[in-house]
Amino acid sequence: MQCDGFCWKNNAESHPKTVRKATKSIFTHVCKPARRCVCAAVQQNGASKMDIKLIKSAVEAHRDEILAAERYIWKHPETGYTEWQTSAYLENIFENVGYTLHKAGNIPGFYTDVDTGRPGPKVLILCELDALYVPNHAEAVNGNAHACGHHAQCAAMVGIALALKEPHVLDGLSGSVRLCAVPAEEEIQADFRETLRRKGIIKYYGGKDEFLHRGYFDGVDMAFMFHTGPGMKNLFDVHAGCNGNIQKRFVYHGVASHAGGSPQNGINALYAATLSLNAINALRETFADYDHVRVHPIINEGGNSVSVIPSSTQLETLIRGKSLAVIGKTNVKVNRAIASGALAMGATVTVTDRTGAAPLNNSRELRSVMAEALGELVGADMVHVTENWGGASTDMGDLSCVMPVIHPYVAGATGKSHGDDYRINEPDKACVLSAEAQIAVLTKLLQDDAKLAKYVAESYVAPYPGKEAFFAEWDKFISDKELVTYGEDEIKIKI
Repeated sequence: MQCDGFCWKNNAESHPKTVRKATKSIFTHVCKPARRCVCAAVQQNGASKMDIKLIKSAVEAHRDEILAAERYIWKHPETGYTEWQTSAYLENIFENVGYTLHKAGNIPGFYTDVDTGRPGPKVLILCELDALYVPNHAEAVNGNAHACGHHAQCAAMVGIALALKEPHVLDGLSGSVRLCAVPAEEEIQADFRETLRRKGIIKYYGGKDEFLHRGYFDGVDMAFMFHTGPGMKNLFDVHAGCNGNIQKRFVYHGVASHAGGSPQNGINALYAATLSLNAINALRETFADYDHVRVHPIINEGGNSVSVIPSSTQLETLIRGKSLAVIGKTNVKVNRAIASGALAMGATVTVTDRTGAAPLNNSRELRSVMAEALGELVGADMVHVTENWGGASTDMGDLSCVMPVIHPYVAGATGKSHGDDYRINEPDKACVLSAEAQIAVLTKLLQDDAKLAKYVAESYVAPYPGKEAFFAEWDKFISDKELVTYGEDEIKIKI
């Protein structure tokens, strides 16, 4: 792995000298050293080579269980907050080898801790349980399919859990590991999740947000997970980060009337919606390229009968951007466009905003540790580290607001992400190699008295001083409001 365009160079950039970590741990207060080359720091701090043969043999001993998990979960896809069968399948494997699980209870998912017996940082490793609704997928079940490869993450997690029980794998490591199966990463089925929210079952649509809110990540110092990526030239890729987003639903309310006999007596909610879509599209030239803004609305309901002026039209969109500030600024613009359509037609519009996923900022230090570890595992030429920024989103970004994280990609998939042709065509890469890679990163972090894990924790500059501060800012995006109201002699617009 080369340093060009990746490492921190010596410079005069100023940073807070002290930051409060996101959660209580032995690193509650840490100091930020002067910026320097991350690769050099890792090489300087982590001289020990790993026992790659031990890691590979520990995972390979459970290859059959790993591949069986991939096939089973692929054939039983479940969408967010309904992954009961998937969670139960993993729980059974974990409990059969002696893990004590903390189960979420009223939603799917669980976590368990592995202690090395020596003090040090706590590293969180995650897998995602949920599938997508892709009814045209050839292997869809009840319309659902693992068209994002989360089932491969779960299979790799099986390999990690079983390999950590093998002799000598934890020898020489310090600190602890939290293995977590988390629900509901995909931002779909907003109505269902809103129902859960109103019932008090969840507070947040995203599973990692919900687990963070519940305290399941308290005491964690850093986190990572490996996601499959289709058509990769290298075995592993990791970039700088990706967009965050908020979820927006808006409903136009008009007046029904006979579309042929008396259209003049109606207020066409569908026309109000289409006017707003044109206004949103006109805004696109105001989005700066460097803000990575994406707004992509859809119409969920546009009318019920061709002979009736539509009295209700429902739409939803995600508003994506590189920072919460950019998302907020864009949201105001989009609200103006939404209001303009209602105002032109004399309709009203109800807007519901909910948190989606915060922007993901992959830790530079963790990326460097990952590259070092995976270079030993597969060769440096098969590990690609870039400063590219992604337009998609993941709730792993929420964790990056309060702790250092990485979200790399592993080869082994084909097709289009979220597409009807997505599948795992090389499970030994997507699942078995992924498990080896994650244990390698864990080993690199926690060997030598957890020298590199401590370096990552101590180098971390928190965007927020803790989860409470993050949620206080994040919750500002949650709102329900009427954008346009009509009085006898005035019109009020609330943006």
